[in-house]
Amino acid sequence: MSAGSMVDVTAEHFVAARQAAQGLVDYPGNLPATLDEGYAIQAAALARMTEPVAGWKVGRILGALADKFGCDRLAGPIFASTVTTVDGDTAGLVFAEGFGAVEAEFLFRIGTVPAPGQTHFTLEEAADHIDAVHIGIEIASSPFVGINGNGPAVTISDFGNNNGLLVGPAVTDWRSGAYADQVVTTRIDGETVGAGTAAAFNRGAIGSVAFLLENLIARGIAIEAGWWISTGAVTGVHPVRPGQAVETDFGPFGTLNCTIEAQKPR
Repeated sequence: MSAGSMVDVTAEHFVAARQAAQGLVDYPGNLPATLDEGYAIQAAALARMTEPVAGWKVGRILGALADKFGCDRLAGPIFASTVTTVDGDTAGLVFAEGFGAVEAEFLFRIGTVPAPGQTHFTLEEAADHIDAVHIGIEIASSPFVGINGNGPAVTISDFGNNNGLLVGPAVTDWRSGAYADQVVTTRIDGETVGAGTAAAFNRGAIGSVAFLLENLIARGIAIEAGWWISTGAVTGVHPVRPGQAVETDFGPFGTLNCTIEAQKPR
């Protein structure tokens, strides 16, 4: 089977598994060895989706893996049907037979699109394209059980391991940068599982915005105003299962709660 055919087969398996809410014990094809190979599978899967994209998640690539792949971030699409405003009854949906996790994140919204021809962005230039910042929770989930244990190229290949975005209140003074020093804490069933700050990110959360703009432009993806950017896990990637209760405490910016439920077939 040719490399192109294998990309299509892998993409088809991932899309079918997501639509049926079925787990995948084994990776459906050859493991992508490079980030470009992962993005090729992601693009093939994205072409098979009929619902609109409402934003993009940015995940961090840490330590030796960042050195190996020559990049410290990755990207994946967030679909409109999975974006929810947090209220008292909010559910985070995970693939019960696959991998599921929650991530406390700062969410940036694109207000204006870059000018044609611009391919690189300083932090200041990236910030100029943002019109709002909110606190939120990314639901990181994939039908493939091993999505988070086989490196960033595999994570990229199944929509960056995203299955939802829970949007909380706005950070009104985000341009001051003070939000980056706020300690954020995640609790699952009342137990603290992680804490951290966005200031710990290389180039900060705005660095994730700059990365994503450059990534999408390089991939020929037209950027749209109104898209959300989930900028990276502040407290870590915390595995969850259906029935668990999640609390993310952003201090003065607010506290978000959700209950984890199993993703149903679409």
